[in-house]
Amino acid sequence: MAEAGKEIAASTNADPTPEEEAAARTKEAAEQAALPYKWTQTIGDLDITADVAGNLKGRDLNVDIKKKKLLVGVKGQQPIVDGDLPYEIRVDESTWTLITSPSGSKVIEVHLDKVNKMEWWAHVVTSAPKIDVTKIQPENSTLSDLDGETRGMVEKMMYDQRQKEMGKPTSDEQKKQDMLKKFMDQHPEMDFSKAQMN
Repeated sequence: MAEAGKEIAASTNADPTPEEEAAARTKEAAEQAALPYKWTQTIGDLDITADVAGNLKGRDLNVDIKKKKLLVGVKGQQPIVDGDLPYEIRVDESTWTLITSPSGSKVIEVHLDKVNKMEWWAHVVTSAPKIDVTKIQPENSTLSDLDGETRGMVEKMMYDQRQKEMGKPTSDEQKKQDMLKKFMDQHPEMDFSKAQMN
């Protein structure tokens, strides 16, 4: 009996077959298609669109964007989106608009600015079905596309990676070594021969 348990555990940890992966993708696509809205994201922000009746005005909508919560809907109707966000957003940088499409219908567009610009979201609200974020293929971008803080972080990570590959110290390690050398130069009377650096 214990052997059968091991076999089941081993089979559940095995990589999925191509048929299982295709079935999972089909299920995920069906779950996303059933949502009353469409959504896309980049590493830095997330956009939601939802079709509404062409006779609606902005005052007919109920849109409430908070740091960790989102409500989007038409007053007096079931909300289109209502729930807790998986991560925080910048409320001041997030917006919503009601636009008229060429066909005469209207579309609510919601733009959410992510606080953490290094994380993909598996869903818009925590109650919605998840997507597999490991399958996301980000479009190519250049460092100049990034804001200053993010660009600096990425450049530092790239520099540190190159240094490690060459067996050289990272920027933080180099900074420590430089500080120690400066201290040693300022205090030649001290013996540093047995000093260890962590």
